[in-house]
This record gives sequence, C-alpha cells and structure tokens, in this order.
Amino acid sequence: MSAAPLPAVPAPSVRSPWHDVWQRFTSDRAALAGLIVLVVLVLATLLAPWLVRHVLHQSAFDQRIMDRITIDGRSVDVVSELGIPVGPNSSFLLGADLVGRDVLSRMLYGGRISLAVSALGTLLALTFGLAAGLLAGFYRGAWDTLISRFVDAMMAIPVLLLAIALAAVLHTGSVLVIVLILGLVNWTYLARIVRAEVLSLRERDFIEAARALGASDRAILARHLLPNLIGPVIVFATLSMAGNILLESALSYLGVGIQPPTPSWGNMIQEGVALYNVAWWITLFPGLAIMLTVLALNLVGDGLKHALDPRSRDTA
Repeated sequence: MSAAPLPAVPAPSVRSPWHDVWQRFTSDRAALAGLIVLVVLVLATLLAPWLVRHVLHQSAFDQRIMDRITIDGRSVDVVSELGIPVGPNSSFLLGADLVGRDVLSRMLYGGRISLAVSALGTLLALTFGLAAGLLAGFYRGAWDTLISRFVDAMMAIPVLLLAIALAAVLHTGSVLVIVLILGLVNWTYLARIVRAEVLSLRERDFIEAARALGASDRAILARHLLPNLIGPVIVFATLSMAGNILLESALSYLGVGIQPPTPSWGNMIQEGVALYNVAWWITLFPGLAIMLTVLALNLVGDGLKHALDPRSRDTA
C-alpha cells in the first residue's frame, strides 16, 4: 500500500517590518489623532483655491475696506471709520482683517506657505545633516574633527538669533530665502544624531562582512548605513517641522520672514497685533492654527519614535 500524502502545510506569512511599525503607531491614539489633524490641515491648504472660491466666496487678497455688508439685518462697514474690521459673522466666518480681507481665506493660503516652507526647510536640513553626519561618523579622523567643531560652533549660537542674522543679510523675505534659512539653522542637530548612529553602526558585524566582500565606501554608505538611519531621520523630520513652523512664524512676526501681501500665519499675527484688544480674531485664529499644527506634529513624532523603537516606550 502507498503511504497517504501528507497534508499541505500553509507557508508562513511574512509580514513587512513596516506593517508592525504601522500597527504600533495606530495603537497610539494620540499619535493617530495628530496624524488625522495633519491630514485635514494639509488637504485644506492644498484645496485652498477651490474652498475659497466655491465654499467661502471670499478672496484672500480682495481689500474690502470700503464695502458694506448686512449683519442681523443691519448694514455695517467691513472696516469702520475707526479702522476696526468686523468680527466673525456669516459673511466673514473668522472675521476680516485691517483692510477688509477674509481671515479664514488668508489662513488657508497662509497655511500653504507655512507648511510648505517648513517641509522644504526640513528637507534641506535633512540633506545637510545626513551628509555631514555620515562623513564625520564613517571616516572619522580629520573629517570628524572638522565637521564636529563646526557643528559645535553653530550650535553655540541661539537658533532665533542666527535665523534673524541670516534673514537680515539676505533681506529679501522670499519663500526660497526662508527655506534656506530654516535649513541652515537646523541641520546641525541631525548631523549629531547621524554621527552618533554611524559611529555605532560602522563597528557592527554586517559592516565588517560588507568590507570583507569588497564593498566600496559608497556602497556601504548607501546600502547598509542609510537604511539603518531611516527611523531617527523620520522622527527628526517630524519634530523639526514643528520647530520650523514656529521659527518661520517668529521671523514673519518680527518682519524678516515672509513679506506681505503673501500670507503666512506669522505675518497675519504681526498685522493684527496692533489692534489685538479690539480685533482679537486677526491674531487668535492664526495663533491657534500654529498651536494645533505644532501639537499634531509633536504627537506624530512621539508616536513614530515609539513605533520605530518599542523599547523607548518602556524607558520613557
């Protein structure tokens, strides 16, 4: 008699490590809430032209200082003879600014600028920081000494003062200049993180094995070190974006950032601070947008930190 065939054993399912990271991230309710807020904010700013035209029906740039609107059956000036604009109402959901422009429309367009500048500045800082950290940690010696001392000197200067100095020297206030400033003042933090990680990784067995197989320095950097730096880089990028939004807002508030008529959350606050006690909505709502965005980014950053390194939750 022939032996009965053995039952087929299903092959074990192989899950990607990123699947586990996503599961740990979504189990953190605070981080998930932050991600949802960020997605809503980004979608609202990306759809700003459509929302302003078809939902709000109020341009972000039309100065309606001489117009009159009807509120509760009364005809009132958008901006009174005393220079005080109307507050939140059915025509201006978040009120008008000092020249009769819709605050909500300007917040949507300003969000595009603030988020884009923050993201691009972070991307530039990632480029500089990764390059410097990899060179210093991998080659050590003179490269490490030169880069590390330069990083120490840069970090000895307060970030805001350095940003103001760079803005004063470049003095154009364009989006590209602000992106350059944000990148130049933030790359040093990532350079230190990457250097420390690379100093540890370069002594691992898999790096020694790659060297024994004849891998070039470029191959080791690209194929073995960079993939192991993804976690710290992602966490840094998320938290750096939060800091960049605050820094861009501070520069715009001080008059050396994004220049009017281009709206940003920072220069919107600066425009309304003169009448904050009677036209509070001009400064309050952009300030709340900044606070909400920074809080959401910090929650996402903390969630990613714990998801990428579960041991950090136990030691936190």
